[in-house]
Amino acid sequence: MEQLQKIERCPLCGGEKTKLVLEPKDLMLTQETFPIVSCETCDFWFTNPIPTENVIGNYYKHESYVSHTSSNKGIVNKIYNLVRKRTIAQKVKLVANLSKGQNVLDYGCGTGHFLNACKEAGMNVVGLEPDEDARKFAETNFGLRALPTSSLDEIENASLDKITMWHVLEHVYHLQRDLTALVSKLKKGGYLIIAVPNRNCFDAKHYGSFWAAYDVPRHLYHFVEKDIKLIADQHEMILEKTLPMKWDAFYVSMLSEKYKKGNLVSAVLTGLKSNRKAKNNEFSSQIYVLKKK
Repeated sequence: MEQLQKIERCPLCGGEKTKLVLEPKDLMLTQETFPIVSCETCDFWFTNPIPTENVIGNYYKHESYVSHTSSNKGIVNKIYNLVRKRTIAQKVKLVANLSKGQNVLDYGCGTGHFLNACKEAGMNVVGLEPDEDARKFAETNFGLRALPTSSLDEIENASLDKITMWHVLEHVYHLQRDLTALVSKLKKGGYLIIAVPNRNCFDAKHYGSFWAAYDVPRHLYHFVEKDIKLIADQHEMILEKTLPMKWDAFYVSMLSEKYKKGNLVSAVLTGLKSNRKAKNNEFSSQIYVLKKK
């Protein structure tokens, strides 16, 4: 699948100097190595080089990629789908309680499970998703309005109350351009809810290059809280709160153990330890609630 592009400037701050920090492999699919570098100006970590946009879709075509396939094969996928109902309920409650406004966009809606739950809770919803198969699943199974991400331009500016990005921002090719476009669609006082893995967590340090949430080359960026604070400042938003996603420590640890040829017991113990050690907003994955000024 070799069609690579080198990133010449930091996607977050525009810095030109980087240093190599890690060389993980695409453990899910190709076993190719994709270096991760750190910006010497802002310490933002990003995968470099990355596949070109016209071939990146090939790296998602695997039954393990449950957000696109809803596969129930294998113990990891079965557990993921069991936990999903509970976590979706928590997400819907969070979104519903942020403001009275009911216009919600889920950017990167995948197969539409979360968006359908929002619709059932009485919200006005629309989903944007680049993967055609995932869109068809959302439309066929839930009757959702799921459009290509290019349709963002068709949404009226300042028309949305809330935009959600559940484990999506790390996949976005044009980070600043797309964030600018998304924020423009929010009303003043509207919310952008971002969930991403946190490379400062215990399980990331424990598994190193085998940490499943590096997920190169699908994950282009590898965030920590200070990166999200910088994004908020750049886009005239306020980071109101940071919330944990405790189940992710177990899910990511299970995948990491699978890649290491480890076992389920070790994954559970690592997930427990990661959540126990996660002080000062250092959980395996975190939800960042940003409010437009």
